[in-house]
Amino acid sequence: MVTTRDIAERLGVSVSTVGRALSDDPRISEETKFKVRQAASEMGYVGNRAARMMRGASSNVVALVIPDIRNSFYSTIAHELSKNMEAEGFQLMLSETDDDRMVELRHLRELSATRVAGVIIVPTARPHSDSVKLLRTVPHLQLLRRHPSLGSQWFGVDDHEALRQATAHLVAQGHTRIAYLGGPTELPTGAERLRGFRSALREGGLPDDAGVAELGPPSSVDHGRRTVRRLLKGPNTPTALVLGSIQLTLGVLEELSEQGVKVPGDVSVVGFGDEPGFSWWGPGLTTIGLPIQEMATGCALWLMRRLKTKPSNDGPYTSVSPGSLVLRGSTAPPGRRGRSESG
Repeated sequence: MVTTRDIAERLGVSVSTVGRALSDDPRISEETKFKVRQAASEMGYVGNRAARMMRGASSNVVALVIPDIRNSFYSTIAHELSKNMEAEGFQLMLSETDDDRMVELRHLRELSATRVAGVIIVPTARPHSDSVKLLRTVPHLQLLRRHPSLGSQWFGVDDHEALRQATAHLVAQGHTRIAYLGGPTELPTGAERLRGFRSALREGGLPDDAGVAELGPPSSVDHGRRTVRRLLKGPNTPTALVLGSIQLTLGVLEELSEQGVKVPGDVSVVGFGDEPGFSWWGPGLTTIGLPIQEMATGCALWLMRRLKTKPSNDGPYTSVSPGSLVLRGSTAPPGRRGRSESG
């Protein structure tokens, strides 16, 4: 294995000069840095990152802590973040919590032990107090979900307005029995989306019983299937569905297709997120589009700037991106036969 001593002997300089040149020390001239880096590259030198970390230096790794990589929102965010981080010389590491606060804590302990440069986290509903303490020791920001104990740097979507627009669209078409399937209100995203749903009903002059809220695990495709199956068998079958997560949307679409339910003839549907297949599912799914690339780029730029400046710049920062209602063929006034079946 090639060492800094080998490089020093080749160039006729001290080992400390080689070390400083490789770490971009301002005391070393640009000419010397160039020669050292060129020699290191030619000789196949690989830096001993573990040794640098033992001396207190952080790694070049940024962690993305998310609930579920199967959710395409998170996998797309991870892909976009990885490209942005790589362009700045950082590597993205993925940790999956399954929305379990103890799993979240274990991951954060491991990440802290390896001296990650920064953390981007989609927090669980109730982060452990030790998780809060660990995050205070590393530059971090929250994505999508926001928990007060984890600081005031957050990138998210205007969940209230997104669901308000989606529900208002159904109200404007004349629907008076609308069901909302979303995540639990202990999650800030779940609470805001439910509030948007109820706001649209109220603004549309509908009574409280016009809307039914079915809350459950946002990452569960099976929950979406089970819930819509039960709703369709009930005495007061809704004429429209508005959905509050990508996984729930996938579950509902699978169940509607399997049962041969006509969309929008039997029921209108507004989904969440805009998967590649949503545009050609049945009549085309009307859905809430999410600004994934915008959020990923914003997160990366903020964290890169934070890692290259002093901690005194850790003031509150909030970035709220709007969703967009993508109109297709899965919604129509109640009772009107759709131009296509659901599947």
